[in-house]
Amino acid sequence: MSWKPGEEWNRALKMAFVSFSVGMFLESFIFGLESIATSWYTVPKILESLLLAWAPLWLIIGIAFAGPIADRIGRKTTLWITLAIYVIGGIGLIFSFNYALVLVFTAIMLFSAGGEMNTIMAATHEIMPQRNRSKIMFLEINFINLGGAVLGGLGLLTQFSSIFFQRLVLGVVIIIAAVVLFITRLELPESIRWLSAKRKMTNGGSVVKQKLDKDTAFKLFVTTAIAFANSAGFGLITYVLGPYFFSNLTGTIIFVADITEFVVGLVISFLADSFSRKGLLLWSNLGIVIFTFLTYYFIPAWKSDLIIFWALLVAINAFTSVQYLTEDTFKAELWSTIRRGTYTAIARVVSIGLYIPTIFLTLSFSLSQYVLFNLGIWSIGLFAAILWYIFGFETGKGMSIDEIEKKKVFED
Repeated sequence: MSWKPGEEWNRALKMAFVSFSVGMFLESFIFGLESIATSWYTVPKILESLLLAWAPLWLIIGIAFAGPIADRIGRKTTLWITLAIYVIGGIGLIFSFNYALVLVFTAIMLFSAGGEMNTIMAATHEIMPQRNRSKIMFLEINFINLGGAVLGGLGLLTQFSSIFFQRLVLGVVIIIAAVVLFITRLELPESIRWLSAKRKMTNGGSVVKQKLDKDTAFKLFVTTAIAFANSAGFGLITYVLGPYFFSNLTGTIIFVADITEFVVGLVISFLADSFSRKGLLLWSNLGIVIFTFLTYYFIPAWKSDLIIFWALLVAINAFTSVQYLTEDTFKAELWSTIRRGTYTAIARVVSIGLYIPTIFLTLSFSLSQYVLFNLGIWSIGLFAAILWYIFGFETGKGMSIDEIEKKKVFED
C-alpha cells in the first residue's frame, strides 16, 4: 500500500501518523533514559560521563546505518528492522542487573532509535499530504518532547523505589510502545516517491541525485550547525546539567524542560504550514541565545533562588521547542528523494557526534563556565540561521517537497 500524491487523509496515513509519533516518543524516552540510569549504580564521575555519552554515541551509529539503508531498501522495511531491535533492547533492559548490561541493552535500543527517527523524518515528508506536511511533521516531532516529559515524570515517581522497579516501569513503557508500533506498521504505506525514484534509477531514468557540490555543502553546513546547537545546547542543559551539578534535580529538570517544549510545540505545530521556515529558524535561535545569556548573567541570583532558575529554564525551552521542531523538519526536507535518508543522516551524525566531546570537555567546568560554554554553542546555531535567512530559500508556507527538491541556493 502506497500513498499517491493528491490523495486525501485516509486510514493508512492515520496509522502512519500514529506509528511515526510513537516512534518519536520512544526515541526521546530511550535517549533520556541514560540520565536516569546514572543513579542506578555508584560509579566514578568519568563512568557517569560515559553513560551520558553512550546515548548520542549509539544513536549516531544507528543513524549512520539506517540513513543509506533506507535509501536502498525503502522506508517501510527499515522501520520493521528498527522495531525488532527495540523489542530485544527493551526486554533486556528489565533484566540488566549490572552497569555493563545497562550499557549493552541501552546501546541496542539507541541504535534502533537513531535509525528509527531518521527514517521517520524522510518518510513523513514523502508520504503525508503536502498541504499539511509541516504541521504533521511538527506534531510528530513534538512527541519527542512528550517522551522526555513522560520519562522525567516516571523518574520522579519512581526515584524512591527500588532500582529494579524503576527499570521494570521504564522497560514496560518501551515494550508497550513497541506493541503499538507493531500494530500500526501492519498498515504502514511505502513512500511512492521513493519507489518512483528507485524505479527510475534501476531503469536508467532521470532522477535528482543531488551531488556533493557547493550547493549541497552549504545546505549540509547550515543544517548541521543548527542541529549541533540543538543537540549540544539542549543536551547539556537538560540531560547533563543535573548529573553534573544538581543530581537531586535531574528528573525534575528533564520533566520541566520537556513538558514546556511539548506544550509550546503543540501550539506552534498547528500554525506550522503558515509560517516561514527561515523566520522560525532565525527568531527561535535568537531567543535561545538571549535567555541563555540571561541565565549566565543571573547565576548568583538563581543559585540562591531556584524559582528564577525554573523560570529561565522554561523560557529557554519555549524557544528551544520552536527551534527543534523547525530544524528537524528543515534538515530532512532539503534533499532529493533518493538521497534524503543519507543526507539527513550525515547532518544528524555530525551534529550529534560533536555533542559527545562537549560532555567530557565540560566535566571539570565550574557552573559559570558551563553556562557560558552553552551560550557559545547556541550562538553557532544563530550564526547558521542568519546565513540561511540571508542566502537560503523558503521551504515552509505550504511548499511541497517536490518544489523544494528543484530549488538551489547557488544557481549553476
